[in-house]
Amino acid sequence: MRRRTKAPASPLPQREGIDAVRVRLPEDPAGAWRTVREHLMDRYAGAVGAERVDGMLGEGRFVGADGRAAGGDEPYTAGRYLWFHRDFPAEERVPFEVGVVYRDERIVVADKPHFLATMPRGRHVTETAMARLRRDLGLPGLQPAHRLDRLTAGLVLFVVRAEDRGAYQTLFRDRRVRKEYEAVAPYSPEPALPVTVRSRIEKERGVMAAREVAGEPNSESRIELLERCGGGLARYRLVPKTGRTHQLRVHMNALGLPILHDPVYPVVREDGPEDFGRPLQLLARTLEFTDPLDGSPRWFRSGLSLSAPC
Repeated sequence: MRRRTKAPASPLPQREGIDAVRVRLPEDPAGAWRTVREHLMDRYAGAVGAERVDGMLGEGRFVGADGRAAGGDEPYTAGRYLWFHRDFPAEERVPFEVGVVYRDERIVVADKPHFLATMPRGRHVTETAMARLRRDLGLPGLQPAHRLDRLTAGLVLFVVRAEDRGAYQTLFRDRRVRKEYEAVAPYSPEPALPVTVRSRIEKERGVMAAREVAGEPNSESRIELLERCGGGLARYRLVPKTGRTHQLRVHMNALGLPILHDPVYPVVREDGPEDFGRPLQLLARTLEFTDPLDGSPRWFRSGLSLSAPC
């Protein structure tokens, strides 16, 4: 079995904290593509249109490893690498800043605000914590070790060097990170707290809400009451043992305690402009783990606060 050679470094610098897309021209035993343009048309015209592909070629947007623009009429060569920057979607700026709780040569622990995605996904590309921190801190290789929901605020661990990322990701995969969250939600004497909730949660691609289904549990959260507030609200400590999508929001809703300002649980609201004045009242408050590279204990606490009066 032939081992693929390592791809060369990108000749294009990041743009707005986002890496250029790398394309490797695949083998073409049938001779379907005579030129670079023919392959790029087959690959991208369905998504962005033939006119846009031609426009990008004309603008010199596709470049080879030497940084020179690739011409559409150049002969197709299997195994060749090309790079380009995609067109970024128009994004409304999230009017809150990303805080830095801790930084050293290996990690950055950030305080992500509500409404800001952790990393590029879907229509959120440049308005993400990763892109902002890369630009603001001058750390082009910065990558998250885990993901925090876009609507949730609080601590996110980023890794400075690519070679260290796997070690920190493994901590989260193996559930060796203790995370505590705070939430504001309605107060009720039932159920009696603290309580540990276990259920099976499934999330379908393209469907906004996750759901609990019958079957072997794949999620576990401990829910504790911290204090009662005015207006029929209370503040809770949430300690997840697992990390399913929307897990804490699903479990709180299942207890009859939907988190304040949740736009999905119990009812999915119609899509519309962001209401930055009504953030989801959920905060990733603490992270605790043993550093996988030097064995030191690590404990971090968010400097953010939930806006609901409590």
